[in-house]
Amino acid sequence: MERLRTIIQKEFLHILRDPRTMALILLLPAVLLILLGYGVSGESEDIALAVADLSRTQESRRYIEYYTAGDDFDFTYSAMSEDELLDLINEDKVKAGLLIPEDFGRSVAVGEPVQVQMYINGSVEPSTAQTVQLKLSAISQAAAQNILIETILSRVGGDFELPIDARQKLLYNPNGDGKLYMIPGLIPIILQVQTLLLSALAIVKEREQGTMEQLVVTPIKSWELMLGKIIPYLVVTLFNTFVLIYLGGLIFGVKVVGSYWQLVGLSMIFSLGSLGMGVLISNLSESQMQAMYLAVFIVLIPAIILSGLLLPRDGMPAFTYWFGEFMPVTHFLEITRGIMLKGVNASVLWDSIWPMIILSVVYFVASVFTFRKKL
Repeated sequence: MERLRTIIQKEFLHILRDPRTMALILLLPAVLLILLGYGVSGESEDIALAVADLSRTQESRRYIEYYTAGDDFDFTYSAMSEDELLDLINEDKVKAGLLIPEDFGRSVAVGEPVQVQMYINGSVEPSTAQTVQLKLSAISQAAAQNILIETILSRVGGDFELPIDARQKLLYNPNGDGKLYMIPGLIPIILQVQTLLLSALAIVKEREQGTMEQLVVTPIKSWELMLGKIIPYLVVTLFNTFVLIYLGGLIFGVKVVGSYWQLVGLSMIFSLGSLGMGVLISNLSESQMQAMYLAVFIVLIPAIILSGLLLPRDGMPAFTYWFGEFMPVTHFLEITRGIMLKGVNASVLWDSIWPMIILSVVYFVASVFTFRKKL
């Protein structure tokens, strides 16, 4: 234990002797959460909408109100013709346009079908265009249904109810807030970036600085050296975990619905596995440049794309799906969303916890054995 304590003290001294690096280690995760939290989880609200109301009747004005009553669309421009409406879209001043024909008011009044033309700016990012399209379609269907009911009631008089009353209840995120989905996913990714990059340079830095020979000739065991390298960064990661959870609640309103300490404890298991993965990369690298390339291109980029943060994993090909399964962040992401968003107990998340524990142990043991081969 004395040898392990010496290695831990040595690593802490390396961190504390460089105040700028220490400041980056402690501040950058918080800055990343704020930056990415606002950037990645941005809501598609107040979408710029132009309307060419050629009918100019009470019926057409009521129809327009269906689109502007909520926060989805912002009635930005009123066009006088279809050409002017298309010009606004061509100039990227609006993302959607609504063309209401001249006979709209008369057709609605007498109960005849009428066609309303919707234009969507397809030059924007595809997911944004799809979101605009879905919102326009949903509002249009709701408006048509309400107008139909009003028309029937005006003709037959009295009142009636629809035969089926289908109600929806959105669990865990009733308002569809994107931040509630993204923040619990960003925390594992940010911790992954920090732990991996810090530990990936641990051994290779000793080799480049010429101090590895001193460690080799000492009686310290491989597991003691690896654990001594990891523990100081594990303490730093624990501090950043508290900070990220706190900022998630303070700035974005994403609080831990489930057990706070279960989340912290599981985050330490995840961090241990990520640090072990970084040390393994460090053992396999001959220079800091190699370690950085391996960390970024083999772990970090796949972690962002294949973990389920941005894209659903169910539709991935078998190779990419199973590649993601071998990354602890994939399982920890399910855990953070389960505890923070759903409020479920750790026992419910056991299918994600046990693979993360096994991977954490495997990566740490692998780091010990790969270092032993270099003795």
